[in-house]
Amino acid sequence: MTNLTEVFQNNKAFIPFVVADDPDFDTTVESILTLAQNGADIVELGIPFSDPVADGPVIQAADLRAFSAGVNTETVFEIVEKVRESSSVPLVFLTYANIPFKYGYDKFCRRCQELDVSGLVIPDLPLEEQAEIKPYADEYDIALIPLIAPTSADRIEKIARNATGFIYVVSSLGVTGIRDEIAIQNLSETIDRIHKVTDVPAAIGFGIHSPEQAHELSEVADGIIIGSAVVKIISEGGIDVQNQLAQYSQSIRENLFE
Repeated sequence: MTNLTEVFQNNKAFIPFVVADDPDFDTTVESILTLAQNGADIVELGIPFSDPVADGPVIQAADLRAFSAGVNTETVFEIVEKVRESSSVPLVFLTYANIPFKYGYDKFCRRCQELDVSGLVIPDLPLEEQAEIKPYADEYDIALIPLIAPTSADRIEKIARNATGFIYVVSSLGVTGIRDEIAIQNLSETIDRIHKVTDVPAAIGFGIHSPEQAHELSEVADGIIIGSAVVKIISEGGIDVQNQLAQYSQSIRENLFE
């Protein structure tokens, strides 16, 4: 299994997000490989869900396209299996709690280990409710990557102390989506609090889309997570989508603060 924490040791990590099977199986595989070849350190692969409470309209629309393509959990594992034929890029899943529950915690985490999926981001599973899945994640060496939001307040240190892999710092209130302004001072204070209690890296996500934002936020964070902007390129890119993804990924990588 990839040690996610080690990915952050040599540079600021760029973590793009892709929705599995959007708009189809082959495009998803190609998009992951393109991102991996053009600067991505970790790729976050979203498992489509019918009630994605943390996701904004761009990612919700991608989920619907994936459902139209016939996606299910097994499809997502098959996508990873295809990627693994030619790439060892670190992968993590963005999933909602009902998906591994319905699939079976043991079976789900075992498949993750078999395919070298190193972590799970589960937005609707707070620290206090991880007891059901954590024994299986621990057994198969899968990191449960927590989210720390602007509303986490006095829970920040508690969440950080229990974190594995990396910590997903939510930049703003609300759901995912492109934002023109992000309050860097508040995020800097949050990350300082995290770093005082743990060596686990902290990556900022939600709203980041431009190379300039990536540069500014990477000055205070250990990594940058970009979702909606990547998903939008995939939805609008047409036959040139892989070239557009490559250029975008390169532009983010080149602008990360080192």
